[in-house]
Order: sequence, then C-alpha cells, then structure tokens
Amino acid sequence: MKKESYIDRRELLASCIENDSVLVLFSGLAPQRSADYPYVFTPYRPFYYLTGIDREDAILVMVKKKGKVNTFLFIEKPDEKIEKWTGIRMKPDEAKNISGIESIFFSEDFKDYFNRIFGGQEIKNIYMSIEHMDSKGIGNYNYQKSIEILKRYPSLNLINVLHIIGKMRTIKSDEEITAIEKAVKITQVGLTEMLKNLKPNLKEYELESEFDYVVRKNGCTGFSFKTIVASGKNGTILHYESNRDEMKDGDLVLIDLGAEKNYYCGDLTRTFPVNGKYSKRQKQIYDIVLEAQRKVIEAIVPGIPFSSLNDIVKAVYEERLMEIGLIDKKEELQKYYFHGVSHHLGLDTHDVCEYDINLKAGMVITVEPGLYISEESIGIRIEDDVLVTEDGCRVLSNDMIRTTEEIEAFMENNK
Repeated sequence: MKKESYIDRRELLASCIENDSVLVLFSGLAPQRSADYPYVFTPYRPFYYLTGIDREDAILVMVKKKGKVNTFLFIEKPDEKIEKWTGIRMKPDEAKNISGIESIFFSEDFKDYFNRIFGGQEIKNIYMSIEHMDSKGIGNYNYQKSIEILKRYPSLNLINVLHIIGKMRTIKSDEEITAIEKAVKITQVGLTEMLKNLKPNLKEYELESEFDYVVRKNGCTGFSFKTIVASGKNGTILHYESNRDEMKDGDLVLIDLGAEKNYYCGDLTRTFPVNGKYSKRQKQIYDIVLEAQRKVIEAIVPGIPFSSLNDIVKAVYEERLMEIGLIDKKEELQKYYFHGVSHHLGLDTHDVCEYDINLKAGMVITVEPGLYISEESIGIRIEDDVLVTEDGCRVLSNDMIRTTEEIEAFMENNK
C-alpha cells in the first residue's frame, strides 16, 4: 500500500472522532509460548490498516482538540545488543515512509507521553478497539491495554472504535482488491497442487504439506487460518483442524484454506473424491450444494440485503433435500446446514466489516454453502471469493475448477 492510503484512512477516521478525545491502538506483542520462545507475531489488523506497520510493540496515538488532529507513532527503540539476536529494528525514517506519520517516538516513552496528554489538556474520551472475548473469556492485547488505561484514568469515557473501522473496511480500495486477488491466486495454485497429489491412503497432513510449500514459496505473510483437510466423517465437522487421519478410498476430502499475502486473505473450499470418482450419492449431494452456490452468485448485485444470500441457500436446500427424501419438513434443514453462506474477506478471513446492510460495489465476500450428513460421512462445502461490482459481481477464484465433471477429469489426467 502507498503511505497516502494510510493517511487517507486516518483522516477519515479522525472525522468520526469527537473533540477532546484520544485514540490509541497497539500493534501487539507475540505471547510467550514456553521458556524463551514466543509465538509468531502478527500485527493487530485495525492498527495495521491505519499505519502499514507490522512490527511488535508499536502504538498509534491520535489526539483531537478543537477539530485539529495530531498523530503520533511509537516504535521499538533500536538496540544493538538485542538486534544481534532478533534482527534490525525499524528506524524512525522507515516508519515515517511507510505510514506517512511525521511524529515518531519510541515505545518506552509512551507512558510518560500519555501522562502529559492528560496533564496538559482536557481529554474526555478514549477510543480503543475492543473485540469480543474468546470462549475462555480472554480478550486480545488491545482489550487488555484498555483495562490497564482505564484503571489509571477512570474518568475517561471509553468508546469502541472497532465499529467505525469496520465500516471503513467494508468497501475495499483498488489496492486492497489487488492484494486480495494475489492471495486468492496463490490459494488456487496451492489447492491445485493438492488435487494433483490426492490419492487414497495419504494422511491428511501429507496433503496439507503441498499447500504449505506453495504458500512459503510465494513469499506469503502466512496462512489466512489453520488449513482444514477433512476426509470422510471429518468433513462434517465445520472447523476440523487436526488433519491427522488417513484418507480412505471412496471417501470425500473437504479442503478449506487460504494464503495470506501482505496480510490480505484468500479463502477457498473444495470437496474432492479421494479416489478420483464421486459416488452417485456423493455427486447428488455435491450438485445440490453447487446449485445453491450458483444461485447465490447469480443474485449478487448492489442493493440486495446481505442476509438475503443465506435465504437463497435455504430455499434451494429445502426444496432439493425434500425431493431426495433427506428431510421431510423445512425445519429439519438445520441438522445438515448450520452456518451462514457468506462473510466479508480482507485483512481478516472473517473481516471486521458491516453485515446488517445491503450489498455495495467494492465489497469482497465469500460464497460458501455446505451440507453435512454425519450419518453418511458426507461433508461437502464449495467456497469462492467474490467482488461485488457496479452491475453484479466478479468471482475472483473463477480459475479454480468446481464441477464434479471438471474435478474427475482433472484427477484422471493427473494420475
């Protein structure tokens, strides 16, 4: 991204912030895994979205008084001794050139600076990014820092800036669309390599390694999420991740994965026959899922409610599953389909954007209907990434084969 993009984003955000306010966002720290070894660091996405800085212990501060906004960036201080172990730290000029922020300081001075803000001027509000906690009730780094700051300054009014940033992230810029397209292309290449090497008796993780190689070879920042390679009954588990089982002749394997290029995500799913041929029943269910996906894609146009996409899927499923006798009444569908068909895609796989709105040009969303018939060990999901355009949509992952005929022919030709 050009630094002007980050400057424009901050200016837009500043226009949404009240006077007598300060905004604080932290890039985060990699948690310690054990002993002296940390987990891999990845920048907090709202912070990265506004700065382009992907280093640990960096802090964005924006102070708004009487309509004027002053912006500051705090980064780790260079240290020759530490750099011999962990590499060269970012210099102020580098941070300035990436982010477009002129006032660069060191993170070790943040607390003193913050105290001066409240000592020298009246600040009523503090804007921070507060995301929902995980299932164990543990908030992320920015949440933890918000608790720490409020303990020190209890009179401050805490305002969650996440919904403002989410609204900004809903419509992608041309630069962002290009970045997502790169991630999707690499994801397609990796998925194709997996299909070339698919055969009975392989372990799920062996197939996963084919994708890992492509992602690493293409210099990606990482994976959009933990790759799912779910064979047989594992495919009926929505977020199966262990990838340890052997793929058996006659089974399907559901593969859900994404490459992350410059922190922008791809997200594709395909369901392949392990032996290269779908059974009659597998093909019957697959074609129903594919019909639902096609009808959703055909319906995508600016102006329709985001929520209506899932209604289209349900309508197809209710009709088709009653036709084949899998369900007797519509209410039974939830046994076999229990997730939404779409989410936003961008800096996060499930991008922090607006959902209770109508579709608009510039949105990038997934279309991923699935059916999960546990009693038959059939789990099928088909997912593509779609850009909403002025007059419809464009499937960014359209180069990836998806019909049973295309998949069977490809596997036959690559034996």
